[in-house]
This record gives sequence, structure tokens and C-alpha cells, in this order.
Amino acid sequence: VVAAPCVAGPGYAAAQTLDYEVFKANIQPIFVTHREGYTRCMVCHAGANNAMRLERPGASGFTEEQSKKNFETVSRLVVPGKPDESHLLLYPLVPQEGGSAYHSGGRQWPSKQDPTWQKIARWIKGEK
Repeated sequence: VVAAPCVAGPGYAAAQTLDYEVFKANIQPIFVTHREGYTRCMVCHAGANNAMRLERPGASGFTEEQSKKNFETVSRLVVPGKPDESHLLLYPLVPQEGGSAYHSGGRQWPSKQDPTWQKIARWIKGEK
């Protein structure tokens, strides 16, 4: 299992990690799944020249190497245990819900109650 370390800051009893297997099974598919009314993350982020440069899957899906690279990339955009401080969730969230004013790809989540937002938040919190 690959895990992204997090240096424990004040108030953290122990460092937290992100679960690679949960990412591969539940989070990575979000980036290629079409949701009505939204552009797939992969459209803009596959091979992008920004912090969320994702590997493009082949005809049979992601290879293990691609999944590991995507995990490493996405892990840099989250604060383990703190979804409300994680760029992965804040950039595409509407500003009225606490999202960033900047996300050139539009808004992916109209609220923190969006099921996809919640799924990623659970992963960031370490839930299985």
C-alpha cells in the first residue's frame, strides 16, 4: 500500500496518511466519470501544466504506474484529515460554499453536500 505522509502540526496527535487503494478504487474514477452538466476532470487535467496534472488512462483503464502517479499528484493537493483545507476540494467548489475564487475549469461542486465532494472528503478524512 502506498501512503502519502503528512507532517503532524500543532494539535495533531499523529501524522495521517491517505489510502492508495481507496484512492485507486473510489477517487481516481471520479476524474474520468461524466456527470451531467459537468466536464470530466480528465478533459482539462490530463497532461495539464498545473498542479493537478493527471495521467490519461488507456483503453483498458489506468495502469498501476499511472494510478501511482495520479495518487502522488492528488496527494499534494490535500491536507490529510482536513477536507476543508484541501485544494482538491476547494478549487472546484462554488465560492459561496467556501470554494476558491479561482478554478479555470468551472465549478464541479455546487455545495459540500454534493455526493462526489463528500466521497473525496471521506477519503481525505481517512474513512474507508
